[in-house]
Amino acid sequence: MRRSPTLDQRTSGILLHPTSLPGPHGSGDLGPAAYAFADWLAEAGQSWWQVLPVVPPAGGNSPYQSTSAFAGSPMLISLELLAAQGLLGDADLEGGPGGNRVDFGAAGAFREERLRRAFDAFRNRAEGHEPFLKFCDDERAWLDDYALFCALKGQFNHAAWTDWDAPLRARHPDALAEARERLRGEVRYHQFVQYEFARQWQALRAHCESLGLGLFGDLPIFVAHDSADVWARPDEYFLREDGKPSVVAGVPPDYFSATGQRWGNALYRWDVHKSRGYAWWVARLASMFKKFHAVRIDHFIGFDRYWEIDADCETAVKGRYLPGPGAHFFEVLGGALGGKRLPIVAEDLGIVTPEVKALRERFKLPGMRVLMFSFGTDQGARDYWPHTIGPDVITYTGTHDNDTSRGWFEELTAKMNAGDGEAAKQRAFVLRYLDSDGTRVHWDLLRLAWQSAGIMAVAPVQDLLGLPTDARMNTPGTAENNWTWRLEAGALTAELASELRQLTETYGRDRPA
Repeated sequence: MRRSPTLDQRTSGILLHPTSLPGPHGSGDLGPAAYAFADWLAEAGQSWWQVLPVVPPAGGNSPYQSTSAFAGSPMLISLELLAAQGLLGDADLEGGPGGNRVDFGAAGAFREERLRRAFDAFRNRAEGHEPFLKFCDDERAWLDDYALFCALKGQFNHAAWTDWDAPLRARHPDALAEARERLRGEVRYHQFVQYEFARQWQALRAHCESLGLGLFGDLPIFVAHDSADVWARPDEYFLREDGKPSVVAGVPPDYFSATGQRWGNALYRWDVHKSRGYAWWVARLASMFKKFHAVRIDHFIGFDRYWEIDADCETAVKGRYLPGPGAHFFEVLGGALGGKRLPIVAEDLGIVTPEVKALRERFKLPGMRVLMFSFGTDQGARDYWPHTIGPDVITYTGTHDNDTSRGWFEELTAKMNAGDGEAAKQRAFVLRYLDSDGTRVHWDLLRLAWQSAGIMAVAPVQDLLGLPTDARMNTPGTAENNWTWRLEAGALTAELASELRQLTETYGRDRPA
């Protein structure tokens, strides 16, 4: 049995979020299709399975906006595995929403009804409660607040916590104690859901480890304002007296959006976090390392400086840069989490200052390079030229925020045909650089990523399959039709696994057994 990979080994992997897996209940999950995908990755000679955040999705169904930085998404709990435990019957598995896109509303409602049936069956069992009680005790630091937050959300018809009754909004101890007692059964249900997620995740992790696969997770730097984290620790964020944010997070205008991106997340009071030894962050990273063998921190740039937007502004155009916690933050994390190099990848896309580069290099954290950015006509594209990539980066064909490789090239072609001279130059450069005729440009880009000096190469599964634009996962700055794409059953063939394995071996990204 091979050991799981590390970030100092020349490796490769595939990006696929579990909700995108095929399956019978409206969205992919941690059940049989996840095990089959892990088996396919191993057959294809891969070392990593990269996913997006696995927390409960909130606003716009985005995994980057969640009600908790610690919880697992109920959408990912396999009903088939619950049935295998005897917590559901065969009839419970019938009639789930179909379709080749995730319908979060329908799938969420179907799954919640079955999760509640499973909870009732579990609660009525005479035995087997000890591991559950131990889990609740071990995870108490975040689980108690999260479960009560979810129960109160239900009581207040899913209103934001700032719209709850004042004593609960302000966390008066007597009001919290009364709510815990009154909602005891509902609190227990949400604890049970997290217990089942943790059980299923750890079983999948063990299976991946048996194959020599590493799980590569994703951690958004900021948390959603309407989350258990902000409600439970309001003094660690910039909030008004009514609990609403005074300032919010985002990024200024960039490649993706002329008006920037107004994410709306509450911003940290870094001085307060520092005074507490970054305790919440230490716990958050420790929780991530229980799930994953490596973690990408989204918007790493924010640890050096972050874009602050007044909460009343509708776009991110008007804002200001303020300093992040810097090197001291990573020194504290390293000391608290083992005193060694942390298995973190820094998402350093965007405006990378010398200070950001120095911060990443000081702590030996791999950065990111996306090949789609290599072929622009601007000066910044030179930083992404494949022949300039060093070993201290992860080379991507694209990410969840990009068009697919095929879609990107087809858009260049369409612009060229419409008379766009710059697009014509860029397209010609792509073909010349790849020595390609463009008929299989997605695979040419994948080969280029695997050739590169980057310590890891990653491709979204859409690029592996050469899928068009309608298979992209997310379009930044938009609220519709995101996060819903699903993999077609049977798309990952033995022939494709063989071709990917050969490519991986050719460029030295396979690891010895």
